[in-house]
Amino acid sequence: MTTHDVRDPHDDRNSNKSTNSAWTRRAFGTAVGATAATAAVGLPATTASAATGGSVADVPRERPFRAARGKHSRRPNILFILGDDLGWGDLSSYGSPHIHTPNLDRLGRQGVRFTDAYAGSATCSPTRFSLYTGRYPGRTKGGLAEPIADRSVGLEPTHPTLASLLRDAGYATALIGKWHCGYLPDYSPTKSGWDEFFGNFGGALEYYSKLGLGGEYDLYEGDAEYHDLRYYTRVLTERAREYVRRDHDKPWLLNLNFTTPHWPWIAEGDTAESAEIVRRIKAGGLQGLFHQDGGSVEKYKQMVEDLDRSVGEVLKALERSGQADDTLVFFASDNGGERFSYQWPLSGNKSSLLEGGIRVPAVLRWPARIDPHQVSEVPVFSPDWTATLLELGGARPHPGYPLDGVSLAGYLLRGERPAQRDLFWRVRGERALRRGEWKYYRGRSGADQLFRLSHDLREQADRAAAEPRLLAELRTSWERTDAELLPYPARDA
Repeated sequence: MTTHDVRDPHDDRNSNKSTNSAWTRRAFGTAVGATAATAAVGLPATTASAATGGSVADVPRERPFRAARGKHSRRPNILFILGDDLGWGDLSSYGSPHIHTPNLDRLGRQGVRFTDAYAGSATCSPTRFSLYTGRYPGRTKGGLAEPIADRSVGLEPTHPTLASLLRDAGYATALIGKWHCGYLPDYSPTKSGWDEFFGNFGGALEYYSKLGLGGEYDLYEGDAEYHDLRYYTRVLTERAREYVRRDHDKPWLLNLNFTTPHWPWIAEGDTAESAEIVRRIKAGGLQGLFHQDGGSVEKYKQMVEDLDRSVGEVLKALERSGQADDTLVFFASDNGGERFSYQWPLSGNKSSLLEGGIRVPAVLRWPARIDPHQVSEVPVFSPDWTATLLELGGARPHPGYPLDGVSLAGYLLRGERPAQRDLFWRVRGERALRRGEWKYYRGRSGADQLFRLSHDLREQADRAAAEPRLLAELRTSWERTDAELLPYPARDA
């Protein structure tokens, strides 16, 4: 495990501190010096150089849990925010040279920024299955759809979820935004553990009209249509602000799932472009929502920066409510970036198990328990957060549905060494497994490849021939896990 103490040159709290002063910590094991920080695995040059700022201290004994104020439980509120198709390098703090994300960068500085965080899959709905269930998508029929595109499958209401288990442990639960785990009448957040739902069921929608992939209207409150033709990101932000400002009488979980910056490539105010897409959809051209003839790097920049502003508004509302210290805030993307994302130096993008398809930005803040200015290089993926949040919320996994994720609570709060295990991914036609610095990958060519990510983050130097024994070990591990999962259904002829 390696962590870095990163000081923000724009933080006023640093202005009167000597360069030899130390940050105190409540988490993350052994700190390392600024020299080691420059060797951060996978950090772009701009980020690695930033990691050298500040000084470090020995890790003190864990501080006692600070009692929550007022009506708040000793367990944290949980605000879990997902961006949609946001690439690993699309935040300033992850190396983007042209997209500015001050709010998300600040969130990372206030807690932990993960350099080696992964989505549970390479597309929208299987990652959401892995997060909501804490299990590999291939353990459920709905998780085999990559992604869900019709009403035939979804997340079965009988399957325990992060929300249902936390609700049983005394949490209020809400999901605002994109669900993408099945359609009415059989599937819904309110059937799977969320007390409240406001958002869209499908994988994408036009930001103003709320027309979805099938041309249907797709904005709901609970299981009833809700009509609001304003820009969708604004609508979701308002709802989230209202939720966190409530006078809650119990701890709460809010899954806030933005559709930004998923296509169509429409920023707020692009009403003419919106009208043209709606015209195509209503004329029977449902491919219009894919917006293959639209978008640009500049438009994508506008959308990501709007996402950053929206997250900032929600965090400001949380602060004003007096709950910020006692709320664990987590932000990540549901998979790798699309065609306008900044991915350097990664190869691949959404739908691929190359790093660009599954490695995502991820930041976590919990002021009551985790100190700021930390960077973690520990490989983690979506099911780990399920296990972690259940433990922190005092909820037990269902014994009939064992988790595939590993709780990071001991690592985050007590400085314990994180579990050594393999990270597994499977999508139709591709396979991948990460063990430490090594990654086993087989793409659609059918050739087994082996990459040493600490030396070759771009996955260009295939070490399969040089390390045949290791390759065989990782392939065997992947095949052992794969044998436990449901097979993909045969494609229609």
